Amino acid sequence: MLQAAVAMLFAWLLAACEPAPRARLLGFQELGELRVATRLDASSYRTGPDGTPEGFDHDLLLALGERLGVPVRFEVLPTSAAALRAVEQGNVHLAAAGLIRNDARPVRWSSPLRTVDYVLVGNVAGQRVAHETDLVGYRIGVRRGSVPAHELEGMKRRVPGLRIAFAQIGGETELLERVADGELDFAAADRLHYELMNRYHPALQIAMPLDLRAEMAWALPSEGGDALAEAVEHFLSEARDDGLLGRITERYFGHVQRLDEQRISAFLARAQTRLPKYRPMFMEAARRYGLDWRLVAAVAYQESQWDPTATSYTGVRGIMMLTHETAARLGVKNRLDARQSILGGARYLAMLRDELPPEVEEPDRSWMAVAAYNVGMGHLRGAGAIARSLSKDDTTWHDMKDVLPLIAQPAYAARLAAGRGRGGEAVIMAESVRNYYEILARFEPASPPLESTPEDAGAAGGLLRQGVSSSAPPM
Repeated sequence: MLQAAVAMLFAWLLAACEPAPRARLLGFQELGELRVATRLDASSYRTGPDGTPEGFDHDLLLALGERLGVPVRFEVLPTSAAALRAVEQGNVHLAAAGLIRNDARPVRWSSPLRTVDYVLVGNVAGQRVAHETDLVGYRIGVRRGSVPAHELEGMKRRVPGLRIAFAQIGGETELLERVADGELDFAAADRLHYELMNRYHPALQIAMPLDLRAEMAWALPSEGGDALAEAVEHFLSEARDDGLLGRITERYFGHVQRLDEQRISAFLARAQTRLPKYRPMFMEAARRYGLDWRLVAAVAYQESQWDPTATSYTGVRGIMMLTHETAARLGVKNRLDARQSILGGARYLAMLRDELPPEVEEPDRSWMAVAAYNVGMGHLRGAGAIARSLSKDDTTWHDMKDVLPLIAQPAYAARLAAGRGRGGEAVIMAESVRNYYEILARFEPASPPLESTPEDAGAAGGLLRQGVSSSAPPM
């Protein structure tokens, strides 16, 4: 009897010590939202220039949520490992944090979103690593548990004396910042993060490619959730077929290789020496015409490198490089007066933006307006007609930047009312402006947007009614 009582007591104590079963997260349909674990990262989920979230995974997941008919709730965690654990523990429906597919983890992976390769990045121009032994004595950073971490661990076994610092928190962005600041000599990162960070730190250089490739994907729970997994795969298949995946990829990564080290270095230097003088003028113009001042400044830099006396062989002049005709219609009496030129150029850019069809959304709307600033609205419309004839989408910059160079070809130009145009130059300008704008947005705060006054709006509308030549570019 006593033995039975003891046995029952022991069984009760044992049961009391066992952890309570984990509550299962309701499905996205039952919960009424899709919960996603992510982390702050330049390539996945970040704060945009206007202070709102953006990023490759962010935008793609919003489209998924729209397709599923539920809002997306992002839970921002400190690391990609924490995002994966959130899936494994059943706290979220999905993890999307620039994750590299690892079949050893107890999760279900989506089909690949993109493929990445890896490089070893240093901070000395011209510094190259010919052999692993050349790294002895240097400080090498890598994210613990990452694909290159396993490669460097093997390298350390082969080459005694390697100094490898395994980062517990943060990601490739933080590692590359440490290389730029001199805290590390090298860092192992994927090529995409290197290209993104190289715009802000042009001294970063690829020292050695690593013979590694991996696939980025989303992680879902390994058990249950079949309906969501099937919906994700159906969505991704359609996103590849209808161009959505390509458009989002282009939005965030399509322009990062446009500028070389010399141009980035020159821009950063002039942002210190020339920009302070003209910043108030850019802000004034942006407030007046409802633009981001950093976009106006980026256009001005691409046009003149912020030189108010700039003059081209074609006769365009000033910090915004206006033609004589366009300046006259904008009310700019002296193109070499920086304030007049900036106000006129910003007004013209706003007019071009407002002329675009309502179907063109931001940020594509801004890039098309910049292209029209270069080549003229008539040529941009002509390129749009060509795009439609080729079954391309004339409301997206992703497609239009491929079509614009065609307006220089006689076979296509013959169809256009505006005639032949330098569409390739317009693409180069818009892509360069995108980079300059993103660099400024990283280092320069946005000014509070103010409503344009009725007088300003009326003036812009009146100018359009007067017929500023849409086909004549300001440069």
